[in-house]
Amino acid sequence: MEYRNCWETYSPKQRKELEGLCRSYMDFLNRGKTERECTDRIVSLAEQAGFRELEALGQESLKPGDKVYSVCMNKSVVLYRIGKKPLTEGMNILGAHIDSPRLDVKQNPLYESDGFAYLDTHYYGGIKKYQWVALPLAIHGVVVKTDGTVTEVNVGEDPDDPVFFVSDLLVHLAAEQMKKDAAKVIEGEALDIIIGNKPLIVSQDKKDKKDKKEQAPKEKVKAGILQILKDTCGILEEDFVSAELEVVPAGPAREAGLDKSMILAYGQDDRVCAYTSLQALLDIEDPEKTSCCILVDKEEIGSVGATGMQSRFFENSLAEVLNRLGEYSELNLRRCLARSCMLSSDVSAGYDPSYAACFERKNAAFLGKGMVFNKYTGSRGKRGSNDANAEYMAYVRRVMEKGDVYFQTAELGRVDAGGGGTIAYILALYGMNVIDSGVAVLNMHAPWEAVSKADVYETYRGYMAFLRGEGL
Repeated sequence: MEYRNCWETYSPKQRKELEGLCRSYMDFLNRGKTERECTDRIVSLAEQAGFRELEALGQESLKPGDKVYSVCMNKSVVLYRIGKKPLTEGMNILGAHIDSPRLDVKQNPLYESDGFAYLDTHYYGGIKKYQWVALPLAIHGVVVKTDGTVTEVNVGEDPDDPVFFVSDLLVHLAAEQMKKDAAKVIEGEALDIIIGNKPLIVSQDKKDKKDKKEQAPKEKVKAGILQILKDTCGILEEDFVSAELEVVPAGPAREAGLDKSMILAYGQDDRVCAYTSLQALLDIEDPEKTSCCILVDKEEIGSVGATGMQSRFFENSLAEVLNRLGEYSELNLRRCLARSCMLSSDVSAGYDPSYAACFERKNAAFLGKGMVFNKYTGSRGKRGSNDANAEYMAYVRRVMEKGDVYFQTAELGRVDAGGGGTIAYILALYGMNVIDSGVAVLNMHAPWEAVSKADVYETYRGYMAFLRGEGL
């Protein structure tokens, strides 16, 4: 079975729509390099579209046509567009994650070694560690003081900002390093970022004072960094303990290729599906069934924690919605969940001709050939997979064909070549129909990932068609 390249099918109007959507998507990427920043941007876009925060409604009831959202710890969001049919008939759900692989700054991170100041890090999610050396990095996050004061950090994105980096060994001295396996070339504890090299300058009058030990610290470069942090942000060394600082590639999303057919950016797994899911929910009008969009944290480390998909956040917010509609009961909650249909919106491995041996070409996702459906993911005999049933796969085909959406089906590489998972199996625990769907990505989990603009557009169109569906 061969799939047609989407670019060959578009009218001038569609090409204009495609470019507009992708410009907005690139802006979303630039504004949201962490899950907190993504949440802020999602809430802003939702409120511009008329959504209201569920917790701020007081005793107000909900009715068909209402649009509400709920936020969990500034890292996850669920949005509802109330449909005409009772919630007990189920919802159409889009679910994606907004966290991405990165380096996290440790709680006691700052140290000096032979004239350099470093921040110690612990990598987050699945990465090839050697890809994170010798490239410009930015620091994003928050520092929270004991009095509750929150200082937002974003250094390295503005052209006038300094950037940071992890050093690598020069090739002239790398004979032994080059003999190591790729997994060992750069060790996890070696992914410490260099943040300074200039010692604290102590003025002459202070040097002349008796207490020279206090005025001239032993670790002068570290002292200089601490002085900058104190002067610019009011941050002390002990404040790192209650900080969440994420180290990400510095720089904006860029169009890629002379034909500008692709987008190269950090964090497209899974923000490309998060954005298209969100935009579809914002754009859908008067749905018959309630439309829901879940955008969660922690997928890259197993969907754990209070802001991951395994938490009760989504279920609790749905109970609140049912209650405000006058429909709540434990039975109605269970019926709603079991009768819902979901697209687990996550990326798929794009076929790369340079590494063709890792793919089974007939069942691979190609850039430019539309939205991707993965009936199953997992590894080693589909372990950890949701594996959607044939009836639901047929329903999804019918919805996509009705919406004239270009789509393809794929596996995550050759059998036994590797594998991976998504949030699909977690929602399937409720008994609802779920299938993985999204965008094909090159360089997945690398600091810079690539997608086709056409696939972004088709995925958005596919999510719109799904939200219009009547369900099984």
